[in-house]
Amino acid sequence: DERVAALFRRNLQPTLTYWSVFFSFGLCIAFLGPTLLDLRCQTQSSLSQITWVFFSQQFCLLLGSCLGGVFKRTLSQSLVALFASSLAISVVFAIIPLCHNVVVLAVVMAVAGLAMGCIDTISNMQLVKIYQKDSAIFLQALHFFVGFGALLSPLIADPFLSDTNCILSNSTLNATSNLPHIRKSLVPHHPGNLSQYELPMKGMVVTRVSYAFWIMALINLPVPIAVFFLLYKERLVPCFNNGRRPLLSADELAMETQSAEKENHSVTLQRAPPDRVHDDLFSCCQSKNFRGAPCSYFAVHVAGALVLFMSDGIIGEYSGFVYSYAVEEPLSVVHKVAGYLPSLFWGFITLGRLISIPVSYRMKPATMVSINVVGVLATFLLLLIFSYSVVFLFVGTACLGLFLSSTFPSMLAYTEDILQYKGCATTVLVTGAAIGEMVLQLLVGSIIHDQGSYSFLVCGMIFGGLAFMFYTFLLFFHRMYPKPSS
Repeated sequence: DERVAALFRRNLQPTLTYWSVFFSFGLCIAFLGPTLLDLRCQTQSSLSQITWVFFSQQFCLLLGSCLGGVFKRTLSQSLVALFASSLAISVVFAIIPLCHNVVVLAVVMAVAGLAMGCIDTISNMQLVKIYQKDSAIFLQALHFFVGFGALLSPLIADPFLSDTNCILSNSTLNATSNLPHIRKSLVPHHPGNLSQYELPMKGMVVTRVSYAFWIMALINLPVPIAVFFLLYKERLVPCFNNGRRPLLSADELAMETQSAEKENHSVTLQRAPPDRVHDDLFSCCQSKNFRGAPCSYFAVHVAGALVLFMSDGIIGEYSGFVYSYAVEEPLSVVHKVAGYLPSLFWGFITLGRLISIPVSYRMKPATMVSINVVGVLATFLLLLIFSYSVVFLFVGTACLGLFLSSTFPSMLAYTEDILQYKGCATTVLVTGAAIGEMVLQLLVGSIIHDQGSYSFLVCGMIFGGLAFMFYTFLLFFHRMYPKPSS
């Protein structure tokens, strides 16, 4: 499509910058799991203490997602926030090796979480604002980059992880053989049944994981530089601002593109009213945004957020507990083989996002989400039916990754399209997804601890069914929502 290609060429630098910033997001979100045991040695803390570092990061990611819209009011605020956030991630990577206390490490990870939350909300918002009805394909690419970063981060860390216990003491040899199993079983703020393993907390610390963090800090450094160049190009850097008008804003560009398609549309109809622009979650809840809004306006926001609450929650709980499920009865998969399951899951999520880039050009976001939610539900049903098959566990894990991969960007594009880019969909959906990823992981961990490993698939089936139900509600509310004026 020449029109979309021309729009992309015109916005090439900002689009590539937002994609690179989401690479930072992926790099930062995936490093903690593999390196947690080495960080436990570095801080000389217990397993239960170090797993709460996960909570620090995830809670502040949620907080950053809620507050990210504050910086969206102007392009200058958005880019400055992205510059500060991407630079903060490089700084966090650089200073993690200097954190020898678990509380200090938790504070540093909280800063990283806030930066990630801002990146998540602002990048999605800016791409939606630039491309509007054509945003689906660019959102799919955006979320491919987070998957790519999440795949790269553990690969960088792996050569520097300790093969033996990294705190040398008299009890080191007893726990050494269990390290691979413990590393794969660690789940955010839920140590599970790992309390049976006694790892030394005192002794000589021997770990090389610092090099992995410094390498990631260097890899991430071009990202804030790219954001700075975009600030410079838009003439938003104070010392380089000579008063000339910057490039067309995204709103003006979208208006110009749409007017080329429909000459008879008035400028007033193309511009979102000032009281309906995106904002942070709390500003979205102010009464001025609700004046004259139909009930379906609120219903679309809530239903969309609940779909992503479930889908992103499934990603969090499945990646966190599929290894533990596989090594226990009835499957009893060998630890080394079961360790490939989370990597397979994330690999197919990244592959699915890559495939979704050309697919989203041919297929409507609503159709993609329909296929995804039905596919997730069907996969969990088959996993339950063939719960004694190790082969199907691997096949089902790959299928689940493919179906979940494009749900978030497709849902975001679809919901924004329903609301004609005038609501708070991006902020509400990003926040709902972040809450789901944290809450469902906690919930499933507690249920597995009380009811056994079989409840893992039952929980997934229930969450998949709820996602399907909420999406059905969204389709119904879409039919109720007022159509745009001609």
